[in-house]
Amino acid sequence: MNAMNWYPPRPTPSHLTKEQLFSHTSALGTNNAVVETVEETTEPAEVDITGLCLDMFSKMATYLMGELTATSEDYKLLENMKKLTSMKYLEMKDTAVNISRNLKDLNQKYAALQPYLDQITLIEEQVAALEQAAYKLDAYSKKLEAKYKKLEKR
Repeated sequence: MNAMNWYPPRPTPSHLTKEQLFSHTSALGTNNAVVETVEETTEPAEVDITGLCLDMFSKMATYLMGELTATSEDYKLLENMKKLTSMKYLEMKDTAVNISRNLKDLNQKYAALQPYLDQITLIEEQVAALEQAAYKLDAYSKKLEAKYKKLEKR
């Protein structure tokens, strides 16, 4: 290719065809070199650019509305999650209050039963002492019986 006659390709608008962009293309051969000459048509009409701009702005507005709607939905979801979490914490608080109240009631009942529990402990100790006395008495009675039998044999 001859560097003087070659131009880099320009980006083409998507609504125009190659035939519309290039009205004349010819190839000339000199010394095994191919020379291309290109004549471009005029720029698209102002009406086409305005239409494309309007279409672009419309699509951009649709995109941005979608983004804003998604963000709004995310915030609504977060708000619902916050409400549910708040309700769960209120339920947990009520449960903790009920447990605390029940624990206080149990502590009061235990305090009311404490004198009886002390009496039971005292009776247990007395029964244990009485049991030891009964074992000693049984052992003593066995010794006496053995002596009596020994004396009777004589």
